[in-house]
Amino acid sequence: MIGGGQGAFIGAVHRIAARIDGEYELVCGAFSSNAEKSKASGVLLGLPEDRVYSSYTELIEKEKQLPENERVQVISIVTPNHVHFDPSKAALENGFHVVLDKPMTFSLAEAKELEEVVKSSGKLFCLTHTYTGYPMVKEAKQLIKAGKLGTIRKVYVEYPQGWLSSFLEGDDNKQASWRTDPGKSGIAGAMGDIGTHAFNLAEYVTGLHVTKICADINVVVPGRKLDDDGAALLKFDNGASGVLTATQIAAGEENNVKIRVYGEKGGLEWHQSDANSLTLMYTDKPMEVWRTGGGYTSSFAQHNTRTPAGHPEGYLEAFGNLYRNFALTVKAGLEGREATPEELDYPGIEEGVRGMAFIENVIASGKSDKKWTEFTI
Repeated sequence: MIGGGQGAFIGAVHRIAARIDGEYELVCGAFSSNAEKSKASGVLLGLPEDRVYSSYTELIEKEKQLPENERVQVISIVTPNHVHFDPSKAALENGFHVVLDKPMTFSLAEAKELEEVVKSSGKLFCLTHTYTGYPMVKEAKQLIKAGKLGTIRKVYVEYPQGWLSSFLEGDDNKQASWRTDPGKSGIAGAMGDIGTHAFNLAEYVTGLHVTKICADINVVVPGRKLDDDGAALLKFDNGASGVLTATQIAAGEENNVKIRVYGEKGGLEWHQSDANSLTLMYTDKPMEVWRTGGGYTSSFAQHNTRTPAGHPEGYLEAFGNLYRNFALTVKAGLEGREATPEELDYPGIEEGVRGMAFIENVIASGKSDKKWTEFTI
């Protein structure tokens, strides 16, 4: 692991997710840009001192020198956005598979370059868009792919949070400080941090690509340097329209991710607050509630379900599904076999590039006086 030391939030989530299925063992790390803090974090995690490094460059160089049966195979990178590209590039070019936290890079230019690195390296790459890991999100995707709703016409996706309703970055809050800092987060705040999740969810579930965008981007809290609120009208490549909202100033909201998709035959709805349920709506019969663990669900939903029906599976398990599917894909390569479609169902480099394109397009649209702007990559 690179990043994720003491005081970090997402590093601990990644470690839990990786351990859920017993597919990974944490064997080394460079947990902080501060060498002492990295060492202290490694001790707390029970790693031997000679496998805890003072920098990601040292980690990659020394691990590469170890015998193949001892060196690390997958490197998980959980640093702030501005420290995504360089360690990812170095890891891939030196023969390591990579799991990277989102958004993929600091800029779209970096994302495009990393895409070329992934292709030329021959190594595998996973981007942790968590919400695609939920069984009923996967079920929604499969139902739409099978034509259950007919041609898709309308998409609503939203991600409201309230934790940045006040100027937390002024109180030395580590998470708020880097996420609202243009030098560390990039050109977007809320749209980069959670808007990318909403965008990815809309494209993943529908199988469609956004082609045009019309955005309203706001900085609500005085003194803040990056957007903390926004909305966008979307046009998809099949002619469907959509609405995306992402805000971090909706006081009282937690992580209330929702998606609704409507086609010519009916619609579906999924909320993270009731993640085990998927609601289907029709024009000619009562609505249905499909549940995680039901024998009627697709192989994709069942592959990502661990417990009997009625036992809640949530954020950590969804995160774990990304790690497990990636591990199974790595194993398939080691065993000389083709990974199954279910194993390959995790976000990768294409989703990462489109996510960075979303950030640049939504911010540009928010500054433009045009009603619609083309979604360009």
